[in-house]
Amino acid sequence: MVLGSGMAHAVWNMLAKKSENKQLFLFIIYIPTSLILLPGFIAEIAAANPPLSGYILLFLSLFIQAGYAYFLSKSLTFGDLSQVYPMMRGISTFLLPLCGVVLLNERLSVWGWLGLGLIALGFILSSGISMKKQRFQVPRMVLFNTVAVGFCTMSYVMVDKVNLQHFSPTLLLEISNIGFMLGLAPFIRFGEVRWLREMREHGKLVAAGAILSPGSYLLFLFAMSMSPLTYIAPLREIGTVFGTLMGVLLLKEGKGVLRIVSASIIFTGILLVGMLGI
Repeated sequence: MVLGSGMAHAVWNMLAKKSENKQLFLFIIYIPTSLILLPGFIAEIAAANPPLSGYILLFLSLFIQAGYAYFLSKSLTFGDLSQVYPMMRGISTFLLPLCGVVLLNERLSVWGWLGLGLIALGFILSSGISMKKQRFQVPRMVLFNTVAVGFCTMSYVMVDKVNLQHFSPTLLLEISNIGFMLGLAPFIRFGEVRWLREMREHGKLVAAGAILSPGSYLLFLFAMSMSPLTYIAPLREIGTVFGTLMGVLLLKEGKGVLRIVSASIIFTGILLVGMLGI
């Protein structure tokens, strides 16, 4: 489930990057699953009796997902998939143990620190900020949006891990869908012909995205309900290299060798932090 989730996540990000109107594409692909899950969502909310903290965390998950959707759409609009995807996936793994060390007095092993160093190195290489000739070719807003996506990813995974104590994976998926769509709503102009044009020109991509996007997180939610987050989160990031390869090979983005090497370095760092970091 975890490996399937990671691969599916990379594919739907590639489909979103390939679309003409990123915000509209991302909004549309969440409509079918949201409608299907809505009756069960209402029934479970009505029957649930969690503590007040459970409802607060549920609202927090919705809010974080809205931010995730907003920053993701911006990142995919202005940045290459092979550049921003490994960075946004690596930064969430980088921030989680670093926050534990700084704020909670936790400790990392030598392998864990090496992993963080590799993630940072891969981030720098992929962004190009270390190269004088490329320093101004990477807009600051692309880096900001990409880091924000990574921060949101780390946050909603941690919150939803706790939420699984009170709510089912399908309810959390519906909250995720609603939050995601709310984050994109400011970009959407309802009732325009572009909706029909998007469906007519990219109907197959929309259908695939409508399955893969919510499906990838549902798989991960089920996996989180059965296994510690520490063990499964790094495995999901196999999509880091896969997404980069799709950007280079399918979308014909430049600097292919550098970005594949950078993504591989980030993925290696993620595995070291996740598997040997403690």
